[in-house]
Amino acid sequence: MEQQKIDRINALAKKAKTTGLDAAEAAEQKALRQEYISAFRSSLKAQLDNTIILKPDGTAAPLQQKRDKS
Repeated sequence: MEQQKIDRINALAKKAKTTGLDAAEAAEQKALRQEYISAFRSSLKAQLDNTIILKPDGTAAPLQQKRDKS
């Protein structure tokens, strides 16, 4: 995510705490936060996809996604 968008998120958060946001600004803040969360999750997933576990016997195994018990 671009630094300019992160700065805008922070500016809107500061304004929300001081004077409050109008409807358009609140919608913009919500959209920017969702974009930030999406970028964060994809970055974390990419990092975990490239992580390997070294086992005591010396073999390397990639991380596997945990399955739901439901």
